[in-house]
Amino acid sequence: MIPPALPLLTSRERDEARRLVEAQGLSYEACDDVVGIYEQGRLVATAGRAGEVLKLFAIDEAHQGGQTLGRLLDALTALARADGRGVLLVFTRPGQASSFAAYNFRLLASGSEAALLEHGGGLEAYLARHAGLRRPGANGAVVVNGNPFTLGHLHLVETAASRVSTLYLFVVREDRSVFPFEARLAMAKAATSHLPNVVVLDTSRYAVSAATFPSYFLRRTDRAARAQMEVDATLFAAHVAPAFSIERRLVGEEPHCATTAAYNAVLADVLPSHGITLEVVPRLADAAGAISASRVRSALQRADLEGASRLVPEATAAFLRSSGGEAVARRLAQGAEPGCESQRG
Repeated sequence: MIPPALPLLTSRERDEARRLVEAQGLSYEACDDVVGIYEQGRLVATAGRAGEVLKLFAIDEAHQGGQTLGRLLDALTALARADGRGVLLVFTRPGQASSFAAYNFRLLASGSEAALLEHGGGLEAYLARHAGLRRPGANGAVVVNGNPFTLGHLHLVETAASRVSTLYLFVVREDRSVFPFEARLAMAKAATSHLPNVVVLDTSRYAVSAATFPSYFLRRTDRAARAQMEVDATLFAAHVAPAFSIERRLVGEEPHCATTAAYNAVLADVLPSHGITLEVVPRLADAAGAISASRVRSALQRADLEGASRLVPEATAAFLRSSGGEAVARRLAQGAEPGCESQRG
């Protein structure tokens, strides 16, 4: 009889979990919750939860199979519910996806080294919520973080909109940027309001999120990051694009940010197999080089509001002059990292 999984709360217990995870060739990462199963005083299975993402599943070889995985999932699901999480996702190796499917996790996307599964019907709810935005035709998509929305982003959107029937402009919902999501969404809507065939919506957790592509926010380009890129691209191609009749995904060329350049390369590998064309649009530039959000943030960090305003549409400039924009500028001046930012694909 497999005992129930219990929360691991002490530093000693967390260190035991780390050793078990690393012994199986995985990287230990910070989590909101970590649970484990002990047998005769020895930790034989562990797993964690960060937000709505379940991770760090490590089970001693002698205890794999049977009820062990179910015990871990029961404990994490209960903790997630207590935290108000109704939808859960898990990254795992493709060969282990069927084990999670047995516990009502639905496979969303699988790449060469990672698979993403979901419990709770979140993807169906997201697509149903946006069903009224669907339009027939040969449509396209652009995905941006817009941190903040620049003239470079606008150039990409205007170019893309001229090539498709309807352009869906997806704004990354994940609130890990110096400009908050609601401000980024509002800037994108206002800056593109003159384009009648552009529909602006959020990505929820289904594109460039902490669930589908956590390495994006860490600027990683290692093997794990590429596996996440493949899953993110496949999820978009297999589920989001068909729902909106998207035949093209347009991205800005990326000569500077290694993470975004690697992601664009993965999109070029993945999308064609799903009947989606990837188009790379040359970056808008001025005498100082490519116009990017990182240049705007750097200008704000130097308290150069005038310089920042020259790189953005009026809708963004208006936000920069607002109290919300002033708050962002103060954060940057106090040391928030400007980072690299592109007109993301």
